[in-house]
Amino acid sequence: MTSALERSSSSDSGAFVTGEFAFSAANFREIADIAKAEAGIDLPQSKATLVYSRLAKRLRARGIATFTDYCATVRSDADERGSMIAALTTNVTRFFRESHHFEHLRTKIIEPLAENARRGDRVRLWSAACSTGQEPYSMALTVLSVIPNAASLDVRILATDLNPHVVAHGKKGQYQKEEVRDVPPDLRSKWFEPVPSDNRGTTLQIADEARSLVSFRELNLMGTWPFQGPFDAIFCRNVVIYFDRDTQSMIWSRLARLLRDDGALYIGHSERMSGPAAALLSSDGITSYRRRGGKPS
Repeated sequence: MTSALERSSSSDSGAFVTGEFAFSAANFREIADIAKAEAGIDLPQSKATLVYSRLAKRLRARGIATFTDYCATVRSDADERGSMIAALTTNVTRFFRESHHFEHLRTKIIEPLAENARRGDRVRLWSAACSTGQEPYSMALTVLSVIPNAASLDVRILATDLNPHVVAHGKKGQYQKEEVRDVPPDLRSKWFEPVPSDNRGTTLQIADEARSLVSFRELNLMGTWPFQGPFDAIFCRNVVIYFDRDTQSMIWSRLARLLRDDGALYIGHSERMSGPAAALLSSDGITSYRRRGGKPS
């Protein structure tokens, strides 16, 4: 077994990345094509070593000897295609990541809507790449900091991700003590409690009031979105960086259409608004945008 991965020949028949498993340029192209078709993920050739390292674990788990055999499995097995896409995506998240977004959500969206929500008006938020749940629960805690009885009102947060494993994790609402260190102390003491767990260390359960605000669903952003909005705020952060420019523009446009007038869209710090949505959304802070009316083409 080779101790380190090295780029080699780019010919279809030769090794593309050398290592434990045979991996050719043709294998990489097929995997890249499937990732693009299934999830919009754009994998340039420079990502070959990353693809190898992420998917070698899948070959070991399935007892598959070569990437050629693995590609054949992915073509015929929808579950393994899903596992492949999940392996190729990065689930980096934490509570209140990019805290300025949650301050904006609290002061610019939730506080102005609070009185109407108490009178029964509908409030809808969406975490469009929720990973293991820290983002939508941060949204829920932000809502509860302004509207403590939100769970009894028509206030809901949709949390979606294409990876079923992280969706299942989010539904449980359980996190290790070190994972909640970025939750403000007052919110942490009010909305988390320790629970018995097989994990080492302290496991904390987020309170039922916060969990009841959030509905977790599997959703591929490249597929059909089975809802029409409008949303008062959408978080779609550090997702479109994996897409090519045309796909990015398409996703921004679809998101913009689902915002109510004056609704907010929050994107990742390394992402840039582009395409028709840029004419509809106005910057309202650091990677925060507001819809000002009209429809994108």
